[in-house]
Amino acid sequence: MSNLKFKYSVALLTCALAAPVWALQSDQNQPISIEADNGVVDQGKQVTVFSGNVVVKQGSIDIRASKIEVSRTNDSNQIMTATGSPVTFKQQLDGGKGWVNGQGQKVTYQSASGLVTLSGGAKVQRGGDMVQGNNITYNTKTEIYTAAGSKSASGSDRRVTVILQPSSTQK
Repeated sequence: MSNLKFKYSVALLTCALAAPVWALQSDQNQPISIEADNGVVDQGKQVTVFSGNVVVKQGSIDIRASKIEVSRTNDSNQIMTATGSPVTFKQQLDGGKGWVNGQGQKVTYQSASGLVTLSGGAKVQRGGDMVQGNNITYNTKTEIYTAAGSKSASGSDRRVTVILQPSSTQK
């Protein structure tokens, strides 16, 4: 891992630890509702594709995308890939601590590993804290964020941006 990526990973880990608030745990026990203009289910390939103003809700979770493809591998791992301009999501945090909001041109979730990957102008906000980069990966099991910048067409760097608010408990 390059020194720059290491520094960004440390900054993002600090961000995750700086505000120990968690997503609403009761969401995982709620039914999933999916609305879209169109839906196609292929039982043989175990793939479902929703397109046109797709809205996915589960408890406080709200995902909006142009298209979402859900597939299941032979080992029962579910993979969801959402695309849009952008894909947006939000989820309420436990204890009435606000919301986490995110966006990217593409969002992928792998149930077995618990990895959420946002790419293409990725941005995640939690309260006043914000992480922005070309790619952001969040491991829901370890609660570790990693972010990466990119090179623009002109060859210049597009760097990762992290904004951390001061702790209200500091004196």
